[in-house]
Amino acid sequence: MSRRGSARGFFGRSLTVGCALAALAAGPALACPTDDGGQAPAPAAGQAPAPVAAAAPAASDSDLVVVRIDPEAAAPGGTTTVHAFVANFGPDRTASPFTLVVTLPEGVTPEGPFFPENCYPFQNGHRVRCTFPAGLPRFQSATAMIPVRLAPTVPAPSTLTGGWVAVRGDDDRNEANNKQPFEIAVVQST
Repeated sequence: MSRRGSARGFFGRSLTVGCALAALAAGPALACPTDDGGQAPAPAAGQAPAPVAAAAPAASDSDLVVVRIDPEAAAPGGTTTVHAFVANFGPDRTASPFTLVVTLPEGVTPEGPFFPENCYPFQNGHRVRCTFPAGLPRFQSATAMIPVRLAPTVPAPSTLTGGWVAVRGDDDRNEANNKQPFEIAVVQST
């Protein structure tokens, strides 16, 4: 079997990489074995170390806050848009992705397209989930836009309650401000 596909080749390469890292830590006094049984010199002083895989980012000290925004009024059978607005009150940029979940009032169904495009309805269309990448700076915001349709049977005039916007992020230090209600005013069609 060729050395390329053999266990000896795998362990030899692993030993070489491990030895190189040890040599960088120990300095010029350490020599590493080569594949042919000899010894390779340790890296010279001042030589740049080999790149090492980056560690996972540390959690930030961020504070994600949901800001209440009620959608524009709509008539029975009509449409409006829920704006799920979240801000980072900091002091740090978010280091982890975060998720917004929009819970819709009874008599309301989501109707795409959604923004961002990764939003999707779940729980029989009663909720919509959207994810945002890490990196939201302090005092900046992110918004998911969820178009919705009111059932033609909702009474007008009335107010549909029971809608919520909630955010969840692994490095959010204050969960007390992560959820806000919203209401949809139902008006008679003109």
